[in-house]
Amino acid sequence: MTTLNTPSAVAPSGELTMDQIAAFRSGFDGDRSARIAQNAVTANDVNSVAMAREVVTGSDASFSTRLDDWSVTNQKRSGRCWLFAALNLFRVGAMRKMNLSKFEFSQNYMFFWDKFERANYFLCQIIDTADRDPDDRTVSFLLDGPIDDGGQWNMFMNLVRKHGVVPQACMPETHSSSNSGRMNSILRHKLREGAMRLRASLAAGASAEAVAAERNAILAVIWRILCVHLGTPPERFDWQWMDKDKAFHRDGEMTPLQFAEKYIEVPANDFVCLVHDPRPTSPFGRTFTVDRLGNVMDGEPVVYLNVEMDLLKRITREVLESGEPVWFGCDVGPQMDRQLGLWDKDLFRYEDVYGEPFTMDKAQRLIHHQTLMTHAMLFTGVDVVDGAPRRWRVENSWGADKSGRDGYYTMNDSWFDEYMFEIAARKSALPEALQGAFEQDPIVLPAWDPMGSLAR
Repeated sequence: MTTLNTPSAVAPSGELTMDQIAAFRSGFDGDRSARIAQNAVTANDVNSVAMAREVVTGSDASFSTRLDDWSVTNQKRSGRCWLFAALNLFRVGAMRKMNLSKFEFSQNYMFFWDKFERANYFLCQIIDTADRDPDDRTVSFLLDGPIDDGGQWNMFMNLVRKHGVVPQACMPETHSSSNSGRMNSILRHKLREGAMRLRASLAAGASAEAVAAERNAILAVIWRILCVHLGTPPERFDWQWMDKDKAFHRDGEMTPLQFAEKYIEVPANDFVCLVHDPRPTSPFGRTFTVDRLGNVMDGEPVVYLNVEMDLLKRITREVLESGEPVWFGCDVGPQMDRQLGLWDKDLFRYEDVYGEPFTMDKAQRLIHHQTLMTHAMLFTGVDVVDGAPRRWRVENSWGADKSGRDGYYTMNDSWFDEYMFEIAARKSALPEALQGAFEQDPIVLPAWDPMGSLAR
């Protein structure tokens, strides 16, 4: 660790004095390693300087279990990772059933319905909290993010149960589905305007019927905006295809719910979400939910079961070895190189550059806002040695160009411990003693808790 030349006394008021600044300057200028680091980092990205070459050269991309033989998808400039990862899980069985080497469900179709349902969910939360001041922390939180791109597994399943799925050809990508920022800005404006109107109506003593009519009028505007940007979702469509053996098939006219029932082979209704949250306030073996987190009114709530890391790994490995990919959520950015497609806990040795250790553990990072779930992807492989995983294969949704090995990434097991948070797995994969945990009333975390961050 670098020892800085610090003054013997500092101002008790907290003022930054010139004596302090002089000591910091002198300490840096007199530290040879600091000046070498300065020369390197001012001319290069710090990750290029800090990268541990032995980690890169020691990270093979072979796996004892590998499921994927398909190309990756691309969410482009949008936050739809959770939708892409879930649909990528479902497409495995659909490709098998239709004997296709390439197939995608429409991500845009799911995006449309999430946006519309979430707009309604937001307006209902505004109505429910209308008796609170706008500066109330919950109301302020709702207004800060009325319609984000992110989401959770339970939210995805709410959409599937209510609206089904369609092939990508039936509702293809649009400019705004792939570049959602402008559309989201407009939607946020109209929803905040709608919140203002609803709160004013309720403050003036409007009846429940009048408030419902006001909400419906706002939703009509949101529907129009979404249709302009994303297209109108189909109610029915005609489905036929040529399989990889050149055999022709025809299903005829179907609804999205009929298509989901026929081609989603994973028993998704049996899935539960498992998380690793090591904070002292989050007991293992208990279920949690996050206040005001959802997308479909009266839909399934977002519920997590908190489990030990060893169990999270064991279930993930066993599901992969049974031949099924695994949906997961993590903090994607730390210790990751996008071009190499590599994660490792020690990929970048920042302490060597700055002469200062980084000491927070996973629980401390959660408590102090240094980590949270930011991205969802799909595990498609694992390398197991002597009964223990040493690396994991990941299907990302950032496209194949300049992103990993044709879009696939390698996650060394050390990174799993530090930055993995959640998987969706069959309830039957849990030890019998934990299956009953879902019968308990979940502990309610505040709306801004990091366990809800993937939806933001």
